[in-house]
Amino acid sequence: MKRKKKREQPGSFSLSFLDAVSCGFGALVILLVLTKMGEPKALEDARQDLDARIALLQQELVQIQGETVILEREMITRTEQLSDEKIRLARLKGDLTDFKGKLQDTAQLSEVQEKLEGRLVAAQQKLTEEMKRLLGESYKRPERDNTVGGIPVDSEYIIFVIDTSGSMVSFAWPLMLRKMEEVLNIYPSVKGIQVMNDMGQYMFPGYVQRWIPDTPSRRRLILNTLRTWHVFSNSSPVEGIERAIRGFAKGDEKISIYVFGDEFTGRSIQEVVERVDLINPRDAEGKRKVRIHGVGFPTVFSQSNIMGGQTTGVRFATLMRALCRRNDGTFVALNSSVR
Repeated sequence: MKRKKKREQPGSFSLSFLDAVSCGFGALVILLVLTKMGEPKALEDARQDLDARIALLQQELVQIQGETVILEREMITRTEQLSDEKIRLARLKGDLTDFKGKLQDTAQLSEVQEKLEGRLVAAQQKLTEEMKRLLGESYKRPERDNTVGGIPVDSEYIIFVIDTSGSMVSFAWPLMLRKMEEVLNIYPSVKGIQVMNDMGQYMFPGYVQRWIPDTPSRRRLILNTLRTWHVFSNSSPVEGIERAIRGFAKGDEKISIYVFGDEFTGRSIQEVVERVDLINPRDAEGKRKVRIHGVGFPTVFSQSNIMGGQTTGVRFATLMRALCRRNDGTFVALNSSVR
């Protein structure tokens, strides 16, 4: 006989399940309570960090606004300056236009003047031919018209080599100006003029190795410039003479060099004479390309040194006598610096 299975009590299972559910719900409640208790502190910390960041951003905003105001003021100032510069530029452009107009008028006037001077020279030449016809081919100008202080004036081009040392400027400059004007006056018209100092420095840099056209206005400009033309000099005419010959004695032109000075501080007179012979040789007819004339100013002489014969003034006179004699020129020694 089979045993009857024991019927399970339904109430025991249901109670255990409810206990488990209750415990789980209780644990959940406890977790929620604990979470809610920690949340306010975290929120407070986050809020404080956010407030600090907002305050920092506000400070940066205030700083940026201040810099913006400064930059706006600078921009306004620069704009005003730019406006002033534009006005000034417009004014300068107007002045430049006026100057160009005046320069053009001056250039035209100078061109007309040079044409008139050219016509005058041509008329003088025609007059000379007429004088030859009337007076005969054997007629010659009086000797006083062909020389200045014994120096022949038969050249088409003249170059002045002038000592600009302190002794010349201090003691002989007014006399030198008069002598130069005398030389220019004795040449009514030449094809070209050039002026440099004893070291070969040109008076007018725009005419380096170029002839200055001979006009009355340019002659006046040369003399006026020479009054205050005090450039460095080593008290030796050698460099100027050599530069004048090398730069201009290239054709068949008749050229004369006039050396105005008072001293020679070089080492050897004979060496200078030989160097000049090489660059200014005689042609087949025995003539030099360039005549060399000299005028000596007595600014550095003293009786004791003259007795010894070693002064730079005596050496200048010795050098120029030799150069002038060998190069078909004349040397004139002045005995006073005040006449």
